[in-house]
Amino acid sequence: MATLAAAISAGPAAPAPPLAAAAAAGSPPCGSSSAADERQALFSRIAPVYDHVRYLPLLLHFSQNFEFHWRYVYYQQHRTDDGRSAVFLLNDVLSLGQHRTWKRICVSWSRARRGDRVLDLCCGSGDLAFLLSQKVGLDGQVMAVDFSSQQLQTAASRQDQRWKPCYKNIKWIEGDALDLPFTDCYFDAVTVGYGLRNVVDKPKAMREILRVLKPGSRASILDFNKSSSLFTTSLQSWMIDNVVVPLASGYGLTEEYKYLKSSILHYLTEKELEELAKEAGFSAAKHYELGGGLMGDLVATR
Repeated sequence: MATLAAAISAGPAAPAPPLAAAAAAGSPPCGSSSAADERQALFSRIAPVYDHVRYLPLLLHFSQNFEFHWRYVYYQQHRTDDGRSAVFLLNDVLSLGQHRTWKRICVSWSRARRGDRVLDLCCGSGDLAFLLSQKVGLDGQVMAVDFSSQQLQTAASRQDQRWKPCYKNIKWIEGDALDLPFTDCYFDAVTVGYGLRNVVDKPKAMREILRVLKPGSRASILDFNKSSSLFTTSLQSWMIDNVVVPLASGYGLTEEYKYLKSSILHYLTEKELEELAKEAGFSAAKHYELGGGLMGDLVATR
């Protein structure tokens, strides 16, 4: 089983430091700017509940027959001490399981196969890393990188709780998306789930993803979609203001989740994402809308 205090090697490149040591040394997260530091601090604060509430503003699109008042009362009555169980249940019920489908699509479009060495960048609490682990099997290897040690601790805890034999192929690494600790052409596939939007220097992050990918391999990048549709953007805005922020306030995270709205506003459109990938050097890039346009997945081929 994974131990966060153990040293984690990134392969032919210099070994990544132990998470505890990296945190103490103040390793730079997603760039060394003050904006990056603020985002690292934000994700550290919301790490214990982030994975359970981030999808709700999107997923209500599939649940028009549910009243928000019922949702909120149910959540209040069934929350556990840390609030996770009830929110996890609501997440599945209100999404009709769609968030799981989107993640599987992202992993599938990466074309990760058994025996591959793959990277899950901005891995958060590990959902994509766990799916990749099952894809590549015991003969493969998953490097899961995030700038938040708290997110990685949550992921490692979930790894222990949901143990499957293949999960021992996952290595959790606290690292910088703009300076990946891997040699060139090292990975057979890369996934990014809800991470590129939060990186300060997106062109540099894309160049790093390109650098560590083998020729002909793919990056699959799942995130909120900045839609050109007025209806979709209005729906996103309403959901964040009226659903996700009130729900997050139950955890004392109102201000932290207001960041979500601005991050989508300042994100890239599908055409801009495709251009970003091609300018970084990818030979092909295509962005696909998911969930009625509320979500999107960029597939870029080196």
